[in-house]
Amino acid sequence: MGDIRRRSAVTLAVTAVVAPLTLTLGTAPAQAASCTAQAGPYQKQVEKFLGRPVDGKQSSADCKAIQAFQNKHGITPAIGYAGPVTWGVMDLMNKQKAVGNNPNKAGKCPVNKGRIACVNLGLQLSWIQDGDKLVYGPVPVRTGRDGFETRTGLKKIYWRDIDHVSSLYDVPMPYSQFFDGGQAFHSVNLSMWNPPGSHGCVNMTTKDAKKYWSLLKTGDDVYVYGRKPGT
Repeated sequence: MGDIRRRSAVTLAVTAVVAPLTLTLGTAPAQAASCTAQAGPYQKQVEKFLGRPVDGKQSSADCKAIQAFQNKHGITPAIGYAGPVTWGVMDLMNKQKAVGNNPNKAGKCPVNKGRIACVNLGLQLSWIQDGDKLVYGPVPVRTGRDGFETRTGLKKIYWRDIDHVSSLYDVPMPYSQFFDGGQAFHSVNLSMWNPPGSHGCVNMTTKDAKKYWSLLKTGDDVYVYGRKPGT
């Protein structure tokens, strides 16, 4: 999320995405975390997800596979422990995959609005539909964390800025399409499963944010519903 600059003497108060972690100049990179020999409470589920032998016992190979997954998606501490956060991400991925090409099966996103961008907070998925026709998606997104939840309801895109930069955090927000105060679709250089989430914006990959930019315009509807796990 980011700031909306003064336009027509109207100032909108906004928030911004958390700035990416950076290394302090002149300091050495932290050493890679060591692997734990301890089996986690979700050991079998995690082993199955990663295609490892499912025995519920932590091996060196298990730990390295879990640790690689944690590092890829920014899950900390990345020590190869099959805990609730790691399994929560994997379980969400499974649920997202199960949706297939019918994200509005339950009919929660309106089909009488023409072109509309839908956001399912519970599954952390977004898509664009036109009536009951799927136009693009569904794609994984990263929405607001606990305390900074992406607000639900029917909204409209009211401002677009392809090269937006947050003055609050001084971080780029490419392909920003604002639909509720400072909440917007925009791209980030993070995994879409990086916990705990944004400061309210709907984060997307660059590929998906570009596609949303090409398919949507000012005045198009956005519908956000559900509740993000952990909020």
